[in-house]
Amino acid sequence: MKGLILTNAYTLLPQVEHQCARMQEEFSRLGVQTRVMRNNFFAAYLDEGEIRSKISGFDFCLYLDKDKYISHMAERAGVRLFNKAAAIEACDDKMTTALTLANHGIPMPKTLPGMLCYDPAAKPDISALKEAGEQLGYPVVIKSCYGSMGKGVFLAENADELIRAAKDLLCTPHLFQSFVPQSRGRDLRVIVIGGKALCCMERRSDRDFRANIAAGGTGAQTSLPREAAELAEKAARLLDLDYCGVDLLFGKDGFLLCEVNSNAFFTGMEQVSGVNVAKAYAEHIVNSLAK
Repeated sequence: MKGLILTNAYTLLPQVEHQCARMQEEFSRLGVQTRVMRNNFFAAYLDEGEIRSKISGFDFCLYLDKDKYISHMAERAGVRLFNKAAAIEACDDKMTTALTLANHGIPMPKTLPGMLCYDPAAKPDISALKEAGEQLGYPVVIKSCYGSMGKGVFLAENADELIRAAKDLLCTPHLFQSFVPQSRGRDLRVIVIGGKALCCMERRSDRDFRANIAAGGTGAQTSLPREAAELAEKAARLLDLDYCGVDLLFGKDGFLLCEVNSNAFFTGMEQVSGVNVAKAYAEHIVNSLAK
């Protein structure tokens, strides 16, 4: 069996490099040969109206990029992707994630979609921002729909801060969300593989409302509550994910789903939980292909 691990064309973060090395290590133990490549060689393309792929010779592709065009084309050319193209695309856009999970009994913070703006010279709509503040109450969380590691996420304590944040994200798809005070500086990251919650860690920060490790937070070992496992598994199932990291907030009446990450880093999780995440993911991929 041969597999391709495909990463972003331009950026290879240390976390991604480590992810690739760990997956190659675990695949090798299963007798699977893998090759790591950057997504810069037009792995799929259109020719005379037909989709062609340069990676059809691989049995699978572990897709650690978020390029939706290549992923969809490669999949339509017959390449088995982990995760699937539609699942990666849905998770890459936070608003699309929320819409996919909506009306399925998934508790989430109250969320308002940001207005779409094409004119960088425009100014934020003050009346709409006033409405957002009144509906959500301050502080208000404002997020870029795209981004990871806590980037593009702001906390507006008042109307002036909300206007400034909205100005920064004016021409970027974004959303407004109610703040969960019980979860300030902490959340629960749950890893789900093959539909089953495998492990978790509590992420904490004493200097930021965001708990992301990349934003300065730390991970702490903790047990996985049954309700958290069930919520994370349901979200993964609805999004059709083979692998993901589900971020849960600590609400006053239970857990709330914050985000779902299709390419969640697992370095910190393995160190904190002691669980071999790479092994579990590699085994899931091999077993899925054997069916």
